Amino acid sequence: MSSTYYEVETKDGITHLQFARPDQSNAMNADFWTGFAQVIADISNAGETRVMVVSGQGKNFCAGLDLATLGSGMPQANSPEEREAFPYLVQTMQDAISAVEKARFPVIAAVQGACLGAGLDFLSACDLCVVAESAYFRIEEINIGMMADVGSLQRLPNLLPERVVREMAYLGRTMDAQEAHRLGFAMDICADKDAALARAMEVAAQIAAKAPVAIAGSKLAINYSRDHSVEDSLKWAAMSQAAFWNPPDYMRAIQARMTKQPAEFPAGAAVHGLKKK
Repeated sequence: MSSTYYEVETKDGITHLQFARPDQSNAMNADFWTGFAQVIADISNAGETRVMVVSGQGKNFCAGLDLATLGSGMPQANSPEEREAFPYLVQTMQDAISAVEKARFPVIAAVQGACLGAGLDFLSACDLCVVAESAYFRIEEINIGMMADVGSLQRLPNLLPERVVREMAYLGRTMDAQEAHRLGFAMDICADKDAALARAMEVAAQIAAKAPVAIAGSKLAINYSRDHSVEDSLKWAAMSQAAFWNPPDYMRAIQARMTKQPAEFPAGAAVHGLKKK
């Protein structure tokens, strides 16, 4: 899987995706914004991945948008035509971030150093995160005269106290690793980058050992419940369980518990789409 931005490797149901522009603090270039959503969709559709770990090479996890990707210059909205076109640019960027939220598998981020702007937008779409003591987070957009528009302001209020999000959004202040852990945004703090990645891989291995259909269903249920009422979510769960309920997986799990041996669950099925003749 070739890219100027990321490197991907899958082993034993765990896909490790690394941001691979360490000299640029993994700032998100055009390759990310135009191709990442399809890459995640392809990995998801293949059915081989049970969980994904995302990490960043170098000192920082992600410094946000690489301004050089704007090519011909800052997008303008000075005419009706430009204003009509502008949302499509933003939506393309939103789709790249939302891809990890839409994946069939959980996504765990291992974060060190800076996680700023679009990097924080990305992190807010992940399922879990493990951080190094060096990690810090900031809604950087407000510090450069703009509103964040690709996910932080929409997702962070579900992950952090609203007034903390407002502080970050209005003041552009930094949240460090200790605060992120104390507020439940990070599940663990580790000594350094390597320890954070090792812990993320450990968590990923635990998830990969569970029934893939049950994990996929759980992610869908949590995401659905976030955006709907309790009553609607319970109705959704009752109907969806008819699709996700898998007696063989249940028996495998019970047998594993009785024998104190790991259960072996079959991999997920690939998604077969339409093909051109």
